[in-house]
Amino acid sequence: MGATSYKVTVWSLQTRYKTDGAGERVPTRYVVRWKVEGGRFDETFKLYAQADSFRSDLKSAAKRGEAFDIETGLPESKMPPPEKPADVPWVQFACKYADMKWDDISPKHRASIADSLVAITLQSAPDTAGRPEIGEASRALRWAFNKSHRELRPPERFADALLWFEKNCWTVAEFSAPERFRIVYSALARKRDGKRAARSTLKLRRAAHREALDYAIECKLLDANPYSELAVKKVKTVVRQVDKRSVVNPIQFRTILNEVRRIAPRLVLFYALLFFAGLRPEEAKAVRKDDFVLPPPVFNEATGEWEYEDGEIHLCDARPDIAGEWTDSGERSEARGQLKHREEDEGRIVPCPAELTKLVHEHIDAYGVAPDGRLVRGQRDDRPLSSSVYLRVWGKAREVAFVPEVVASPLGKRPYDLRHAAVSVWLSVTGDPVRVAAWAGHTVAVLLRVYAKVIDGGEQQARARLAAWLKGAA
Repeated sequence: MGATSYKVTVWSLQTRYKTDGAGERVPTRYVVRWKVEGGRFDETFKLYAQADSFRSDLKSAAKRGEAFDIETGLPESKMPPPEKPADVPWVQFACKYADMKWDDISPKHRASIADSLVAITLQSAPDTAGRPEIGEASRALRWAFNKSHRELRPPERFADALLWFEKNCWTVAEFSAPERFRIVYSALARKRDGKRAARSTLKLRRAAHREALDYAIECKLLDANPYSELAVKKVKTVVRQVDKRSVVNPIQFRTILNEVRRIAPRLVLFYALLFFAGLRPEEAKAVRKDDFVLPPPVFNEATGEWEYEDGEIHLCDARPDIAGEWTDSGERSEARGQLKHREEDEGRIVPCPAELTKLVHEHIDAYGVAPDGRLVRGQRDDRPLSSSVYLRVWGKAREVAFVPEVVASPLGKRPYDLRHAAVSVWLSVTGDPVRVAAWAGHTVAVLLRVYAKVIDGGEQQARARLAAWLKGAA
């Protein structure tokens, strides 16, 4: 409905006559005339009852205060329903949805949505002859759900698979029919081998599925979202708690770090930032020389050694490990320009203990800084450190530092466990969850849930202190 008006005038019925064979005038047509905002309209009927009913509807609509369309002269109640867009194949719509999301989300989120859409789209077509093998189809669809590929011709190895899905997949409406929706809904809970997918994976897939169907409503392809119309089980959000068996102590960390110093000395500072400052790997990879506020070292003539003091790190950036095909610049591990769970220009300050201060100075003296000021880089050049490298180096160093029984345990198995160790120590030493949450970049509620088991580690000490207090008060 276009421009409307409430200035409506409805005139009396007009009758059109003609002369029959006997020479008598007989009514042949009845005309309803009315005016909307200066525009004149008329409608002709063969029967008086039809014309009178139409005229009554116009008068009633005007009396009710309905708006009249200036172009057609009709009230809202008599306007034809808007045309519904033609239904489209699901794979075509999924590309449109991925494009709509692209500009407002991080590269990692883009890749996550693409992976979810792949799992959804694999269920969008019948299992008929010529269907591509699942691995080939997955790779082709993941390529298609990348907006930066949209104007490129599909690689030859993907072209046939994409063409098959375009020709054979169901339309959005067909794909969202209750019986098919339930098949997809259940399938998203399984991996390709039939085993249950991780809860986090399931949550991401179903969130993308629900939001895509909401977008289909916005595009007028659906009238309702099956998630709202049908009874479905919600995926509960479960905060993964830190296993206290994975938390290394300072002696264990330094033991592994000594092996890192032998295997890949340029990476010593990276692991130290995780353990001593509680940084996320993506934050440690982005930290620059100017982010540190460090007191200068002081030479102690009595001992003949340089002494270092505590400082601060002002974090403001992160470099998540993500392939260049998902970033805006095409650069792998593109600078995000903000920290996780924070707005742009909203950084955080973390303590830099003296031992870390020393390692920062030593690293700069030995390896300098990248052109953009970054300290942590790859082993051979200034490119961002990749997760495959720091995971491999940590695994090698840990195998050498520990006996086989400890290597098989969860103790310090992942570099991310070093951040858990840092936060655990902060909680234990300070007893101040508000301050620790600020250092770690968490809310207090999430901090306490994530580190619940670590906090429980002080149960015996707390009971002993309580028993001593009660004994003294007796």
